[in-house]
Amino acid sequence: MAKSLDINVHHLTRVEGHGNIVVRASDGKVEKCVLEIVETPRVFESMIEGLRWRDTSLLTCRICGICSVAHTTASILATDEAFGLELSPESLTLRKLLMYAEVLQSHVLHVYFLAAPDAFGAPSVIPLASSHPEVVKRALKLKKLANYTCAVLCGRHVHPISLVPGGFTYVPPKKGLVELKQLYADARADIEATVETISGVLDKFPSFEREREDISLVRDDEYAIYNGELKSSKAGQIDHRDYLEFIKEKCVEHSTSKHVYNVEESFAVGALSRFNNNSAQLNEFGVAAAKALGLEAPCHNPYLNNVAQVVEAAHAYQEAVNCLDELIAADLTEEKLAPNVVPKAGRGVGATEAPRGLLIHDYTYDENGVCTEANCIIPTGMNLGNIDRDMQKYVPEVIEDRSQDQIEHDLEMLVRAYDPCISCSVHLLKVDWV
Repeated sequence: MAKSLDINVHHLTRVEGHGNIVVRASDGKVEKCVLEIVETPRVFESMIEGLRWRDTSLLTCRICGICSVAHTTASILATDEAFGLELSPESLTLRKLLMYAEVLQSHVLHVYFLAAPDAFGAPSVIPLASSHPEVVKRALKLKKLANYTCAVLCGRHVHPISLVPGGFTYVPPKKGLVELKQLYADARADIEATVETISGVLDKFPSFEREREDISLVRDDEYAIYNGELKSSKAGQIDHRDYLEFIKEKCVEHSTSKHVYNVEESFAVGALSRFNNNSAQLNEFGVAAAKALGLEAPCHNPYLNNVAQVVEAAHAYQEAVNCLDELIAADLTEEKLAPNVVPKAGRGVGATEAPRGLLIHDYTYDENGVCTEANCIIPTGMNLGNIDRDMQKYVPEVIEDRSQDQIEHDLEMLVRAYDPCISCSVHLLKVDWV
């Protein structure tokens, strides 16, 4: 007998923001299968317009508390490009270290606290504190280390203010960098244990594949996180300033966040997309993690985005250690980091990789350095259409073999696998009133 489904997950848990999973099926035929985004739109683009160049990144870093470094970096990259600013090697290394630390802290937060309960059969991380205390303590230790990196480099754990266009307004003391290097050395065993822990629950991830388009930054010389050019697995490579050729937005009835498309109805960004496009650029620690976890590119199982996050955490950890070695040897001074900014009219596009995927900040400045136009495209907004397509393929494949409760759980796990930051994705929708 063909099965009927009536799934309505109101405000999915263990994701940032508010989203509902809605599935309707009658006599084995799926009639509706969507992730509804019900967040109130945020108007941060309209708040950016009218700000002077000194203030744009101070506002945009507060778009997200988890990805504040990525938003700051995308913002200042846009300003750097608009003004033609040159960056010292030391400032570049500091920026990259901050990005690697944020990748580490965000992936640890998601894998351990939001995704792991599914693998361990727990409703949240709270019961795991009793049943698996060593796992929870390890997660807290790694996240604390990554956040502390931002504190050492920028004077605070989130929302950095010394990270500015053209350089830094604060010189991290060598003593703090040396202390940080030792903390990272002590944490290597925790990264290895993380890989081992996730490898032990790989059978908990559903076996599901849907071929998709992956878009991420790429570079010839490194695994692209800080900056790069845009690569689509189906449409090739373009200059980051031409991002609108790949990222086309549209409105859909069931979401207050716009969906995006390129070659097909949707594409994906994030850890798995980066891995698929950049796996050849992983460092030795990242390669070892991928091998231990059995992750190979290209991978089209969206559930394994969590596994790609662990691989990236290992890669980011080693890159952070390398950056610390460079900074300690560089003997940082104010002269090496001080920004020298002369504002001028121009447009700049900051393209970087937030932990959740490709992040775009596009600013136009006037001759006084006042932002006259801004466009921000957030990773989760780029993934929402792909989540819908995944759900719409998955449900018909399992509707006759699994119970409604099992399907509901798998769909919740699927959405969480993308690590969505829903609030950030719902930005300004301009309406022309006639």
